[in-house]
Amino acid sequence: MSERRAANTSPLRGEVAPEAREGVETRPSSVLPPHPGALTRSDPPPQGEGERWPLLSGFMQDGTHILPIRVYYEDTDFSARVYHASYLRFMERGRTELLRAVEVAQSDLHAEMGGLAFVVRKMTIDFRGAAVMDDVLTVVTRPKEMRGASMTLAQEVRRGDEVLVTADVMVAAVRDGRAVRIPDELRTALAVPSP
Repeated sequence: MSERRAANTSPLRGEVAPEAREGVETRPSSVLPPHPGALTRSDPPPQGEGERWPLLSGFMQDGTHILPIRVYYEDTDFSARVYHASYLRFMERGRTELLRAVEVAQSDLHAEMGGLAFVVRKMTIDFRGAAVMDDVLTVVTRPKEMRGASMTLAQEVRRGDEVLVTADVMVAAVRDGRAVRIPDELRTALAVPSP
């Protein structure tokens, strides 16, 4: 079968591409920068993973975290609109990147504070509009209320100026399945603005 394939087509699974065969010169592959996830958490590149990936983690603006997200095919349902659960994933990313933006990585909290983690305790969500594939959305996250072991974050998913989804998300700090006080360093970093 391979002899019938045109020379300019890709090899089938298991076949070797002509340029990779012995005796055939190959061009050197371009060197890609390291994937941001390959960086260790002790390396301090929170705001966008350093200069190479300036907007990967979004940015802070007046105490609010802004995270751009593009809608991909995998985010949509049969109607070609964003599936409702995809908005939950987008907002989870927004909350995670908010912590990273204030230089508090969840992995560091977990490792350095005896297994401390955050869990979603309660979420109130309002779906107002629908995004479609290839839309560029903005996840907006800001601290709303801080208590002993929990904090509430106000989140929006926007397309331009249009607000598609709003949510109030209460997260609780836990260790070994029990609620614990939110660390002071995080309280300071996420100081809730006065009304």
